[in-house]
Amino acid sequence: MEPIIEATVKIFSVSALRYFLLAGIPFILFYLLLPARFKHFKIQQKLASKKDFLREIWYSMQSTLVFTGISVVLLVTPVRQYTMIYSDIHDFPVWYIGVSLVLSLVIHDTYFYWMHRLLHHKQLFKRTHLVHHQSINPSPWTSYSFHVLEAVAEGGVLVVITCVMPMHPLTVLLFTISGFIINVYGHLGYELMPRGFRYTWMFEVFNTSVHHNLHHKKFRGNYGLYFRVWDRTMGTEHPDYVKEYDQLQERRFGHKAVMSS
Repeated sequence: MEPIIEATVKIFSVSALRYFLLAGIPFILFYLLLPARFKHFKIQQKLASKKDFLREIWYSMQSTLVFTGISVVLLVTPVRQYTMIYSDIHDFPVWYIGVSLVLSLVIHDTYFYWMHRLLHHKQLFKRTHLVHHQSINPSPWTSYSFHVLEAVAEGGVLVVITCVMPMHPLTVLLFTISGFIINVYGHLGYELMPRGFRYTWMFEVFNTSVHHNLHHKKFRGNYGLYFRVWDRTMGTEHPDYVKEYDQLQERRFGHKAVMSS
């Protein structure tokens, strides 16, 4: 029992520190120190309140505790023997760490899309997902702001990933860090993509902060996490997305600058 308690304290502490660093630094930069400098990057011009930020942090700490519990069960308890988690990093070529990380993000995007759509069912939405959608104008603190039951569903992706493909604990750590960084960008409230991104193949595949911000603003459409693929395939991408993205980039760079890219 003692190793489980020790692992719980350690994983929760690291996860909470990661949350406050990776969400807190962008918040300080964009919302406290340089909001005037980045005003043209702001997606919604109105500002959330201090009360909103505190609510988001409170729910995020609950979610972090749930994610910690799932991680401890998978990594420390006898449940681990039923997963495909391996301890010796040399069991697979070192390059497999990168491959498994990319694959885990692809699996996560699929898992998230369908789970997210399910949570928008009117019965489930009121009981769970409404907590996250209280943040109509999201901030970095929104990233983990979930009802405890939604946090269980969100964290369930770790169970799926570690049961369908070999994963080293390092890859699990990299997955949680990279996923959270992308999540913070999606909820940042500011668009950071460079001017030329709009005219590359990547725009057709990857989500932007505008993409997810529009979901918070409209409550419908844009259910994907990392990619546009599922939304475009299933016809759930919000019809105003590209227009909203172009309007914001025009505010940032000017009409002529955008058109000349």
